[in-house]
This record gives sequence, C-alpha cells and structure tokens, in this order.
Amino acid sequence: MNNNQRKLVKEMKICFYALREYDELQFCEQFSKEMGIDFVWTADYPTFENVSLADGCDAASMPPCYMAADMIEAFHKVGVKYIACRSIGYDHVDIAKAHELGMRVSNVCYPPDGVANYAIMLMMMCARKISHIMKRSEVQDYSLKGKIGLDLSTCTVGVLGTGQIGTTVLRNLSMFGCRLLAYDPYQNEKAASYATYTDPDTLFAESDIITLHMNATEENYHMICRESLAKMKDGVIIVNTARGKLIDSEALIEALENGQVGGAGLDVLENENGLYYYNRMGEDLPIHDMAILRSFPNVILSPHTAFYTLTNVSHMVQGVFESVRAFAQGEETFHEVK
Repeated sequence: MNNNQRKLVKEMKICFYALREYDELQFCEQFSKEMGIDFVWTADYPTFENVSLADGCDAASMPPCYMAADMIEAFHKVGVKYIACRSIGYDHVDIAKAHELGMRVSNVCYPPDGVANYAIMLMMMCARKISHIMKRSEVQDYSLKGKIGLDLSTCTVGVLGTGQIGTTVLRNLSMFGCRLLAYDPYQNEKAASYATYTDPDTLFAESDIITLHMNATEENYHMICRESLAKMKDGVIIVNTARGKLIDSEALIEALENGQVGGAGLDVLENENGLYYYNRMGEDLPIHDMAILRSFPNVILSPHTAFYTLTNVSHMVQGVFESVRAFAQGEETFHEVK
C-alpha cells in the first residue's frame, strides 16, 4: 500500500447500525486499528430518523433489516457511498437502486462449519423427537409411547444447495453412513465425492430428510411448496438454516397438519425481518404462521442463530472492513455484490 492509499484508507469511516456491544464491538475496535478505518456505531437498526448518524461516513453497515429503495436513497443523500451488509444474504437490500445511485454493496462470508453443524443438529433433534421428549420430561412423563425416532445413519438425506455450507453438511454427514443425495444448478467435485447429484424431483421422492442451503432468488422462491411437498415421502423431515423465502409456510403447515411432513427444524422463517434479533418480549406478534408452527410438537423454531459463533461474528465484522477498504482503493473484492 503506497502513502496515498494509506491516507485514503485512514480517512474512511463506517457507520455500524444494530451493532451488538456484547460481541461485535470488540472486533470493530480490533479491525479498525488493523486497517486504519474509523467507525461510529449505534445499537439501533437504521430508520429514516437515524440515517443522519451516517452523515460524514463513507459506508453504512447493518444486519438483515429494511433496506428498500427509499432507505437506500436516504443513505445516499447523507453521502454514504457503500452499503456493507453484515450477513451472507443480501436479498433485503434493493441492489438495483443502490447501483442506480452509484453505490457499491457488499456482503460477508464466514467458515461454513457453524451453520453446517447447526443444520445437522436440527436434523438429529427432529429425527429423535427431542423437543417432544424434553417437553414431556418437564411434566415428568417418562413413558416411551410417541417418542420413537429415526436413526440418522439409516436415512437418505437430500441436500439442496452445495455451496460451501451444503458441501460441508455432506462431508460431515458422510461420517454417519447416510445415503446422500444433492441438487445444485452448479455441481462441484467435492460435493460429488460425498453425494449423488440428482434432480429435485428424485431428491424429493427418495429423501427421509431434506435440508436447504441455497440463497434466496426469484428462481427458488418457495422451492418447498404444495407441489414439491406432494412429491415427498410421508413423514419427511425438513430443515432450513438458509432463507425463509425458500419455504411456503402455509403449505408446510398444511403438510404438518395432515402428517405428510413428520417434522421440521427451522432456523429461518418467511417475513422474519423486524422480528428476529429484536427483543419482542410481551408483545403480540402479528405473524400467524409462526404461532401455528410453534404449536406443533414436531417443529423446532430457532431465531436465525445457526450462524452465531464467535468465529463467525469475527469474520463478519472483518468482512465489512475488508470490503470498505477495497472500495476505497478502487479494488475488486469477492465481498462485492454485483
């Protein structure tokens, strides 16, 4: 880095929204010192009332939240040039509007192990009906009726999406002795060494457990729907640690009610923006699908926490600083969302 580049980076400033003082702040301080980029922060999510906090900042960073065209315009008006998402997903950001205004957008990445292992945990919990078992134990019902589960090693597991996380799921599941099927429009050799690639219909028909590891796109919106559910085995278990939009919640509820789906482990949910990562204790939540899903003894809902490890949080904050540094220096970065 030459002197002019070093000076440019040191003049950079990032405004962090919804920053968690109890875990993210320490990494902001670390990478700010290492990369010479200043930052300010607030614990609040971005709103039209607090966009002004980013005045004088080159970049604004936030986790998944409302970032539609009008919010992008508001940040642009106060001089923000870069939107640095603190998440792998970026479907909450109006990318087209940002690019129209000449703003660059980035996301982050982190090691795949945390989410992959969390997905396998949900598979095992659903297969062994652990939520139902523990609830009955709380009222001292230690009888066995209704608690019999599946041995993961005897199951056929279908993995939808074989990027880094999906491939890691396949690698780790291969140790269990499962029969493994996979689908992805873009196949890779590493995943193929663990699983048999097939088409979605075959995967739906033959899998005892289906786990989703795909980005949310227009093409795969509601990939799990009434039509695809009808092609699945009775009693299939569905796990989603990717994006809520991949599953039609109403269709899933119907399939749970009629017994076609035997269990679900959901770390993500449709319409979760404004819900997960907020403290909504004591409030009436207008998300009917969530209330219904929570009522099933064979459904596990966790609030989008599969990513949440110390290692991953460090990588997410680091990714923000790396992308902003690259933008400032006019460089290409794999963090950029094109």
